[in-house]
Amino acid sequence: MQSSPPTTDLAAARPTLSRARFTATQAAITLALCLGLQPATTDLYLPALPLLTRELGTSVATAQLTMSTLILAFGLAQLIWGPVADRVGRRPVLLTGIVLYTLAVLAGMLAPNIGLLIAARGAQGAALAALVVVARAMVRDLYAPAEGTRVMSWAMSGLGLIAIASPLLGGWVTSAWGWRAPFAVVALLALTLAAWVWARVPETVPQANPDALRPGPLLASWRRILGNRNFQAWAALTSGTYAGLFLFLAGSPFVYINVLGLSPAQYGVALCSSSVAYLAGTFMCRRWLLAHGAAGAVQRAAWWTLAGGLSLAALAWAGVQTVWAVLLPQLAYAFAHGTHQSCGQAGAVSHFPREAGGASALAGFLLALVAFGVGNLLGLTLDQSTRPLAYGIALAAVLTTAVAWTLVRRHGHAPG
Repeated sequence: MQSSPPTTDLAAARPTLSRARFTATQAAITLALCLGLQPATTDLYLPALPLLTRELGTSVATAQLTMSTLILAFGLAQLIWGPVADRVGRRPVLLTGIVLYTLAVLAGMLAPNIGLLIAARGAQGAALAALVVVARAMVRDLYAPAEGTRVMSWAMSGLGLIAIASPLLGGWVTSAWGWRAPFAVVALLALTLAAWVWARVPETVPQANPDALRPGPLLASWRRILGNRNFQAWAALTSGTYAGLFLFLAGSPFVYINVLGLSPAQYGVALCSSSVAYLAGTFMCRRWLLAHGAAGAVQRAAWWTLAGGLSLAALAWAGVQTVWAVLLPQLAYAFAHGTHQSCGQAGAVSHFPREAGGASALAGFLLALVAFGVGNLLGLTLDQSTRPLAYGIALAAVLTTAVAWTLVRRHGHAPG
């Protein structure tokens, strides 16, 4: 029987970019830029969504496919990129993903009809998956679980800054130059990331996993990861909290602009405030981590999640259709999301130092699958009220809180 090829020392193979010189600050910047492309991909685009719906002569449900297709492709592609990153290393996957992402963005900007735009957004999501899955896996490559959660929290603060700027910039360029302009801005951000990765980011995998792409070992690895209680707890948490966020991202342009009468620029300001709350949540996360650990932090954040979701639903049920009735509850939800995602993304890979790419991919796939489902459902139920959006976010809040107070509390602890 032929033996497996020896593992490859990838860090030693690239001496010009030293892993030892890659500081925690540089790691946080890299993570923030990679993960920050995700809100840039959505938040910059959102103010343009009602406008492109009118200009391309399509329905709201069809326009929603530009969001749900992106998130589905994003989830499915992670199942490929994760094992590839474990086999060939993080750096090649990062650079390949950035090139493909930029090409997909340009295709979306030039799309003449809604069908081609949906296809381009799907390609964009598939390429984006490479960046996000590698970013999460790099945390486990470089740091023990507790330190990795802190670095991830700093990265999430950087992501928060990008998320703050994205809707403001998206609203402004959409008002000035139309719905295609946000794509040009995202392309420039991708090129900035490419320059940073090429110049600064080393290979972080000490040794390649030669079995990462073999079907038998790959399926065995996935079964092992999916059967781990720690992974189940953190993946359920990130899926639940992101479901509520994705509902807001997919539905809020139509609610704020079509129902509540805001302009694209005003909507950008409203979305920006949610990003500010998210950023504040990442700072509070670090305080809670020091005092209570990751599991304790998300249990405390869950109170904010529940308060935001239930108050949003209660106001909608009472017929209060104002900007503040949507905005204030969403600020509470976004504040808690800053803790849930920081802890959840680090926690999902914490037990798998040799399979961090696979664990990251599976967590991302489950998250995207849930978001795709709720996004399509929202597209079919949106009307001239805030109720479909509010009730969906409230349900996500209840489920996220339940996971934080049960599964994470029991199983969401770092390996000894």
